[in-house]
Amino acid sequence: MTILQASRPALGLAQIQTFAAPDMAAVDTLIRARLASDVVLINQIADHIISAGGKRLRPMLVMLAGRAVGGSGPAHHQLAAIIEFIHTSTLLHDDVVDESDLRRGRSTANALWGNAPSVLVGDFLYSRSFQLMVELDQMPVMRILADTTNKIAEGEVLQLLHVHNPDTDEAAYLRVIERKTAVLFAAGTQLGALAAGADEAVQRKLYDYGMALGYAFQIADDVLDYSANAQELGKNLGDDLAEGKATLPLIHAMAHSDAATRARLAQIIEQGDSSAMDEVLAAIHATGGLDYSRQRAVEYADAAEVALDGLGENEAIAALRGLARYAVSRNH
Repeated sequence: MTILQASRPALGLAQIQTFAAPDMAAVDTLIRARLASDVVLINQIADHIISAGGKRLRPMLVMLAGRAVGGSGPAHHQLAAIIEFIHTSTLLHDDVVDESDLRRGRSTANALWGNAPSVLVGDFLYSRSFQLMVELDQMPVMRILADTTNKIAEGEVLQLLHVHNPDTDEAAYLRVIERKTAVLFAAGTQLGALAAGADEAVQRKLYDYGMALGYAFQIADDVLDYSANAQELGKNLGDDLAEGKATLPLIHAMAHSDAATRARLAQIIEQGDSSAMDEVLAAIHATGGLDYSRQRAVEYADAAEVALDGLGENEAIAALRGLARYAVSRNH
């Protein structure tokens, strides 16, 4: 973080949540109203994953971006709900693909109801998001969200191609993050600006902010998978390793270890051998993989703050700045 950035006001997470609370209450009410289906199983599974909590970061970004450049209203609430439905549908699908049994400290939907219902309810949430999208009847909104969901699907397939692949390098890893995580952050912040009537230049700034924030958030997440307290994290430590995913701390260790260690790490990735976590951690620590990854996350968080330059100063801008700092300082 530059000295100039450090001197600019940024809210802490609790302040951000307090500032966003009225909007987020309206979003939550809309989400619950539009989740309803006359198919009981859909209600059960959708409610399970929506009520699991989480930070509601993505819909919050829609609201904050709108408030940063002109205000918010019912269209923002609807866009925020759309973003959350898309995100939630990807979680349901991800947990099936990854065979995960724990998310946010609770059993996953696929662990409770099975894979087929989880996939199908994920499809329901995707299609419900399309219904909400069409109701707004704005072609720019539909174009942004259609492109975003398509990129997310590409990201899922890209990630699948890199599972159990020890040759995954940092560039390939970042391509997956762009599509799987960052594009939805960027869509949310761009849509918040669009719905507030901001011009294309302002929309671009907030899009760039969201994209950089998404990178920072995901890299920090991947660091936590090797360094956090499992109870605080709300999922099993080493899940990425068990799933054969080489994330940045391990990619860095692979690139900077001796030949024998590299060969052993490659074997562990190919096998998804989570019992070898101690060996992997030793290699990551020996090569400074966590510090390197944290630094890369901070670089993206700094880029997110830079993207806000020229948008003026208000409480919503300070909240967006605070989220960039929170993304890389959290422990879960």
